Amino acid sequence: MTRLTIEGTKSSPRIDFDPDTGRLAIHGESYPENCQRFYGPALAWLEEYLREQRAQRLTLDMEVGYFNSSTSKTFMDLFDMLDQEAANGRSVEVNWRYHAQNEMAQECGEEFMQDLSGLRFNLVPL
Repeated sequence: MTRLTIEGTKSSPRIDFDPDTGRLAIHGESYPENCQRFYGPALAWLEEYLREQRAQRLTLDMEVGYFNSSTSKTFMDLFDMLDQEAANGRSVEVNWRYHAQNEMAQECGEEFMQDLSGLRFNLVPL
């Protein structure tokens, strides 16, 4: 598999998925006009990666200071996919990075964490 990199814009985050290291990163604000169109290639890439790289450990680093409700649903779909992988025995870790002054980002991370049972979800204040 090849590395997936999507450059960020004012309204969409930078996405970098590296199949060689098993490290995924999403950084930046997320309120794209069409959330499905923006995140579709990343989710498709991840589905293929999960099928092909069965044994590899996976780490998702996220630092998204602001996101809209469409993005929130997409993130939950992403987390559900990873939680299922963890339930199937894969080592999966999510690092939810947020600025300590951004209580809303912290609360959102806490809410996501409550809905997940198989993967390690770390709240990481910056």
